[in-house]
Amino acid sequence: MNDLAQRLNAALPQTQCTRCGYPDCASYAQAIADGDARINQCPPGGVEGIARLSVITGSPVEPLDPSCGIEGPVTVAVIDEDWCIGCTLCIKVCPTDAILGSNKRMHTVIEPHCTGCELCLPVCPVDCITLEVVDPSVSGWQAWTTAQAEQAKERYLLRQQRLEREKMENEARLEAKAQQKLADLPAHSLHTDPATLDKKRAIIEAALTRARARRNE
Repeated sequence: MNDLAQRLNAALPQTQCTRCGYPDCASYAQAIADGDARINQCPPGGVEGIARLSVITGSPVEPLDPSCGIEGPVTVAVIDEDWCIGCTLCIKVCPTDAILGSNKRMHTVIEPHCTGCELCLPVCPVDCITLEVVDPSVSGWQAWTTAQAEQAKERYLLRQQRLEREKMENEARLEAKAQQKLADLPAHSLHTDPATLDKKRAIIEAALTRARARRNE
């Protein structure tokens, strides 16, 4: 991320809501810096957010793009624990790990960590998640502090690191399992035909080669 993108990212509310059309705030900031996105695509930042981006980029202030949403008060997600079935789908999409729970166990929202991104709403199969307005009298940066934005950014980055670590650990487990199978393929196969075993061996070796290449990228 270049200097301009870093400055733009620092001016965004870090809700990671994706309403701008990009996967996270940093990606939106980079797109603005590259000239691929306009400064009016962040509903959580609202009018003041557009003004902040205008100062940094020199682009004229323009109204919020309605296709991205509207400026509104800050909200927090609330889970109806009587209806929650513990599917973990909301946990998987929460950008700041603000939802606590496990498979087939009741989930709950850690309110101070929730950014009101709304990403948990569409994935809930039983519609047990609603949004509660924190303060209806303020919106945008008037309702969201720099400290909250910094916390959200830090939690998002920590989540990304955790997901990458878990991905690598899972790939390592799968690779070790494949290596074990490859070491004694006849014992791990119902087939006894040498040609079939050779074909399976080639497939496993190719998969291991791809895995190593991905890890070295």
